[in-house]
Amino acid sequence: MTIAICPGSFDPVTNGHLDIIQRAAEIFDEVIVAVGHNPGKTPFFTVEERITLIKQVIREARLTNVRVDRFHGLQVEYARAQKARVIVKGLRALSDFEYEFQMALTNKKLAPDIETIFMMTANEYSFLSSSMVKEIVFFGGNPDGLVPPAVVTALQKKLEKRGKING
Repeated sequence: MTIAICPGSFDPVTNGHLDIIQRAAEIFDEVIVAVGHNPGKTPFFTVEERITLIKQVIREARLTNVRVDRFHGLQVEYARAQKARVIVKGLRALSDFEYEFQMALTNKKLAPDIETIFMMTANEYSFLSSSMVKEIVFFGGNPDGLVPPAVVTALQKKLEKRGKING
C-alpha cells in the first residue's frame, strides 16, 4: 500500500488544492492532507478550522481514501511517522517550482527513501492562491469557483465576525 502526503498550510483550501488532492487520490492507495504550521505566515484560519474545512470538502468530494491530519516540523519526519513513501506537491508557476525544487532536494538529502512528486495544477487554477482568495473576499469580491462552497461560507463568516467585509 502506497501512502502519500499532501502537505501545506491550506489557509484556506482552494479548488487548486482540491484538484491536486483528487488526482493524488486516483494514484495512491491513501492520501493524507497534512495541515502544517508555516512560521513565515500569519494564518487567517486556525489549524482546527482548516482541518474542519478540508474534512468537509473531502467528504463532499467523496474521496474515501483521503484523510486529514496536522503536522508540525519537517515534512519528511511526518511522512516517515505516517509510513508515507511520497510527498505530493502542486505547482502553479515557475516561482512555485524554484521553491519546491529546493525543498524536494533538501528532503531527499534528509530522507533518501521518500520521493517528492510534482503535479501541475489544472490550467483554470494556475493563477490561484489562498492569499489571493482572502484578498478577493476582504475587498468584497466573489470567490465562487475559486474555492469550494463551504470555504466561501467560512470566509464570509470569519470576515463578518471581524467586521472587515468591504462592499
